[in-house]
Amino acid sequence: MVQGLSLNTLTTSRNGAFCGSMPSWRKHFKLTRKTQISSVIERHGIWHLCHQSLVLRGNPNMLKQRNVRVEAGWLFKRGDQGLNASSEQSEAANEDILIFFFQLDLATRVQYALNTEQYDIAQQLRNKLTEVEAEVIRQQEAKRGSSPKSEAQDKAISIIRLRADLQKAIESENYALAAKLRDAISELEAESLAASAKALAHENANYSFRLGQRVRHKNFGYRAVVCGMDPVCCESSSWMQTAQVEKLHRGSNQPFYQVLVDVHADPNLLVAYVSEENLLAPDEPDVDQFDHPYISFLFYGMDAAGDFIPIKQLREKYNRPRHEIPFDPLDEGHGSDA
Repeated sequence: MVQGLSLNTLTTSRNGAFCGSMPSWRKHFKLTRKTQISSVIERHGIWHLCHQSLVLRGNPNMLKQRNVRVEAGWLFKRGDQGLNASSEQSEAANEDILIFFFQLDLATRVQYALNTEQYDIAQQLRNKLTEVEAEVIRQQEAKRGSSPKSEAQDKAISIIRLRADLQKAIESENYALAAKLRDAISELEAESLAASAKALAHENANYSFRLGQRVRHKNFGYRAVVCGMDPVCCESSSWMQTAQVEKLHRGSNQPFYQVLVDVHADPNLLVAYVSEENLLAPDEPDVDQFDHPYISFLFYGMDAAGDFIPIKQLREKYNRPRHEIPFDPLDEGHGSDA
């Protein structure tokens, strides 16, 4: 974990003033779970996030009407297994996005310091940014574990060693030890098979959806926008149990997506972590209004098809190429006529 600051301090502005009340922030942005961030960021809260909080709080009647409508809707919109949309809500995904905002904020401050020839400050900020980036990498490794390929190889090597020990135990007629070794080998073989399947999923990851694409949940029906992706489920075992991942047709070894949920559908859900099989692309371009407090930070805007254009840093984070809308000669013809 990054040291020094909990997400609760995100409500401070650049001048150190609180942006709205903490109860409102907690209610609408689900930041009650504490995560430690580098101490430098304590002085650099994200003002725009606070501004969005104030926007949501600015019209309590509208927000109240949304909540009433949403609660009535989700009461009947349950999945085939009796789940509701909140079962896929992900605090880990939300925190991952907020830490990404921290990195963007620090990088912006480094560039500003360089532009104003404040080189000492720029160096200090760059050092802190390096610390945060290193800690983010450590967190990702802790969340996703070691490389699936190396994990499978390590288990295969362990099996070979245990088989050699088993042969020695049999030759020395130590049958009690041989039985224990045989059980250990069987257990490792099962784990090795699972690790190999996970490694294969990582190597052959083929995402059906892209960053910024508008999607709809297959079971719950809400609209969302893809803002992150993993080749397999990287959530905790308790989250997977709550979301009943084991009942999915493709299980946990399929792509999972971080999606921003339209606040008009559910202002309390915010960020969900959804399996690929539970997402659908719209049949027709969706250009209707989509509201979410994170949209303006993660995307440049909308393209002609209604999807959102991810910022360069977001594409680099997931190593995704730029998406180009296919050229339509009919549109060019209409434009010439106009």
